[in-house]
Amino acid sequence: MLSKRNLSFSPAWSAILAVIAIVISSQFIPAAYAQSSAISKDSIDLLTRTGRAMAEVTAAVKPAIVNISTSRTVKIAGGMDPFRDDPFFRRFFGDNFGRQQHPKEQKSVGLGSGVIVSPDGYIITNYHVVKDADEIKVLMSDKKEYAGKVIGSDPKTEISIVKIEAAGIPTISWGNSDLLQVGEIVLAVGNPYGLNQTVTMGIVSALGRANVGIADYEDFIQTDAAINPGNSGGALVNVKGELVGINTAIYSTSGGYQGIGFAIPSNMVKSVMDSLIKKGKVVRGWLGVSIQGITPELAKQFNLKESTGALVGDVVENSPAEKAGLKRGDVVIEYDGKKIEEPYILRNMIANTLPGEEHQMQVIRDNKTLTAQVTIGELPASAQEEAASGGYENVMKGIAVQNLAPEIAQRLKIPDRIKGVIISDIAEDSVSSGVLIQGDIIQEINRKKVSDAKNYQEIVSKIKKGEDVLLLIYRKGISLFVTLPQK
Repeated sequence: MLSKRNLSFSPAWSAILAVIAIVISSQFIPAAYAQSSAISKDSIDLLTRTGRAMAEVTAAVKPAIVNISTSRTVKIAGGMDPFRDDPFFRRFFGDNFGRQQHPKEQKSVGLGSGVIVSPDGYIITNYHVVKDADEIKVLMSDKKEYAGKVIGSDPKTEISIVKIEAAGIPTISWGNSDLLQVGEIVLAVGNPYGLNQTVTMGIVSALGRANVGIADYEDFIQTDAAINPGNSGGALVNVKGELVGINTAIYSTSGGYQGIGFAIPSNMVKSVMDSLIKKGKVVRGWLGVSIQGITPELAKQFNLKESTGALVGDVVENSPAEKAGLKRGDVVIEYDGKKIEEPYILRNMIANTLPGEEHQMQVIRDNKTLTAQVTIGELPASAQEEAASGGYENVMKGIAVQNLAPEIAQRLKIPDRIKGVIISDIAEDSVSSGVLIQGDIIQEINRKKVSDAKNYQEIVSKIKKGEDVLLLIYRKGISLFVTLPQK
């Protein structure tokens, strides 16, 4: 039988709560037996205070967490009659027996969670929770129900803003996700499997998770607080009851909780939300460079002490980067004093910078550390479309490429006769993962020569879903053919 209070914890905390239960139950055990307990009064007091503190945090945040149910109309192919393949019926009614000639419309329903962030009814949730919804219903903790309307979405970060007509409703306080530390205690609040107001507890397992394949701009908080289907759009809060993340996805081979969940940092969420509400779109900063990670091989060629930073492969003409003096082959190691470990860190920081702001960067060029002052521009619509074009629905999906700059070709000792594009990144779930590697040069696709990144996009965009691809690549001094079969 399910309890009305759905409060579940990770295994480690379940053990702690078991001790608390033993302590409480000891009050009803004869004194002679209780005195033999090995639990000290200090331990009892500490665990009791811890339990009460968690209960207070939970009570403070739960009213601001809502259940979001959606319905959408989908067209499906006609259903199959159970006797369609029966030879007797096909003999008398023909091969089309049991086939519906026209697609059928059907209502599809979905469940998710949301977080109230303003008393006048603004709610944050995940984009996939409300995508293509015809109707949105928002169920509050006090059982009141409102009709919701999507006022803005940003698929690139998996964030949507829903508005309900209400006033004076409970909200949650914003936390600073930049201050989170690995090991810090967090609570996940949402509606897994439609079980309203469920709270789970865990820790921050990791920070800055990228290349997960969920969104274009990824900087996820990883947690072991139990997150299950229906938790999407719910809150990840710290011990102060502050919103530090929006629960988005889980890593699972079974479809359920396996100890790995991902949340969008609150600072990214707030930036996107403010832009959607105030401007009706997400305004992102733009530097005007193509960047890639530093492999051990590239670090050796560029005489770098560490395999960290963002290697500039190309600089857009008349871009903020060109005006600031950045060049191909530069390695960006700091942005406003923050160390750039991986390219996605720089990409996210630039995207979250308001156009027109001036910022300082440190780069390594020819073994010298230089400082550059750059005035960030606004990401052009054409650049946004180009970034989105990487999501091809064919075997080339998940492969990021850039032009083979002369400086890179020279340092990697690539012969002048080799032309094409260099692979800068490969998504883990890509069909090409394990076949292609970062640094491979794609010279031909299906016997068509590749000259540059634009030409690459033109060729790849015409590959059909399910079509196998033959590539000619250059790797470690030799050219070889490889195939990418559709899995």
